[in-house]
Amino acid sequence: MKRFFLLLLVVIMARSAATQEIKSAPGEFPPPMRLTAQQDQENMMKQLGITVLRPGPSGNESDPNHANYDEALANPCPQLPELLLTKKGKKVTTPEIWWNERRPEIVEDFEREVYGRLPAGIPEVKWSVKISEREFVGWTPVIAKQLVGRVDNSEYPLISVDIRMVLVVPANVKGPVPVLMMFGRPSLPAPAQPSTEDLEKLNESFKAMMIAHDPEMKEIYDRYPAYTPITRTTGPNPFAPRGEGEPSPTEQLLAAGWGYATIDPNSIQADNGAGLTQGIIGLVNKGQPRKPDDWGALRAWAWGAARGLDYLETDPLVDAAKVGIEGVSRYGKAALVTLAFEPRFALGLIGSSGKGGVTLHRRVFGEAVESLTGGEYYWMAGNYMKYGAEKASFGRKTGCDLPVDSHQLLALCAPRLAFISYGIPEKGDAKWLDQQGSWMATIAAGAAYKLLGAKDLGLSNNYMAEIMPPVNTGLLDGQLAWRQHDGGHTDAPNFRHFIPWASKMLKYEKTPAR
Repeated sequence: MKRFFLLLLVVIMARSAATQEIKSAPGEFPPPMRLTAQQDQENMMKQLGITVLRPGPSGNESDPNHANYDEALANPCPQLPELLLTKKGKKVTTPEIWWNERRPEIVEDFEREVYGRLPAGIPEVKWSVKISEREFVGWTPVIAKQLVGRVDNSEYPLISVDIRMVLVVPANVKGPVPVLMMFGRPSLPAPAQPSTEDLEKLNESFKAMMIAHDPEMKEIYDRYPAYTPITRTTGPNPFAPRGEGEPSPTEQLLAAGWGYATIDPNSIQADNGAGLTQGIIGLVNKGQPRKPDDWGALRAWAWGAARGLDYLETDPLVDAAKVGIEGVSRYGKAALVTLAFEPRFALGLIGSSGKGGVTLHRRVFGEAVESLTGGEYYWMAGNYMKYGAEKASFGRKTGCDLPVDSHQLLALCAPRLAFISYGIPEKGDAKWLDQQGSWMATIAAGAAYKLLGAKDLGLSNNYMAEIMPPVNTGLLDGQLAWRQHDGGHTDAPNFRHFIPWASKMLKYEKTPAR
């Protein structure tokens, strides 16, 4: 009987956990909710009063619901939201009106309807240097640091967030140096290897440890007396002939006297809907689902990049006034959001960002608003889902109903440096990304750059008339820059143009260390 009651108790507890109805005893923390992406999305739809979402288009042109690639159908609402006109109808004719009136209006609309707000009370981040060593990248001696930013979770210890970042700066250049922060997987470029003597000690110690754990190991080692279980990792040889092709972007940065930092977005917030009750969003919400205007993953990644900049401002090797942000594809979206909302970043390299990045939301070409509301909804605020709603308590809405668009997001970066990069569909930078839509947004955003005394692409701001330049033709004379390379879904081919442009605009000259 006792066993029966114990079994019954286990079943009841399991069911309670499954339905997220666990009630904590006083002083305990409620466990984070465990939702699938579908459950989370349905929860947000219920909050918004949405009953039916339109499905996003297929990227396969042979499918019945394939994306539109007919330019004649791409602009159902060609009139973009006004950039230099306040909501009260006041023309923005001076920088003061922009900074004090119009820019805050645009920020508010983006935060409420598109990317979400930063919540109050986000915990502080404490950075620590886990590894610092001297390495070689190609021919360049560097100082490499492995960093961890631990987010204070004392208010909700059931979720831990440790932001991972690596910083690499040239050791042969007089510092401090400019740094390009990149979204990606951080790793030390060429970890230092033990000396021959140290490697022998490691092997002897390892052998002794294995034999002590399992005496049968001694027979095996006796049969192979010259075997060493720990061998030296093959690292780069700075004196070897350089291979064919262009050096990697990081090598180019270091050779130009720049440093770079790689920050891991997934250590900040998972790239999926099921992870919204975990990561920094889950930590702040104490494991509960989002509200409609809460931040999505893009804004969370941007927040994490800003916390990485907090560390860089303390490192004497880094010129904190010359730190940029870079990303490609979804991380290109994140890089643009970072640059728009964090004014301490001096520049951005925005690669192949598509919808939710530089491409106009109103455009119906390739990737659509419905691609995000129905698929990667977690990148955005919950409110963004309204613009993919077919049936809802508020009726039907499309991208044409958005109060803002991406030209305004890019304008929030002004007058700081922004380099918009794309490849070509023939090499894998798919039509899906709508390069034309990004070109139109960049043209329109130029009006804000001009207003603030900066130079845009050097063209008119007539986004419906200005023709996108040929491939491999850069417009690089202003603080706002554009170049479409002839490569694929990457910004690597544009680095040899980006670095000298950025150095010139930042008035940075590489000076050899004495």
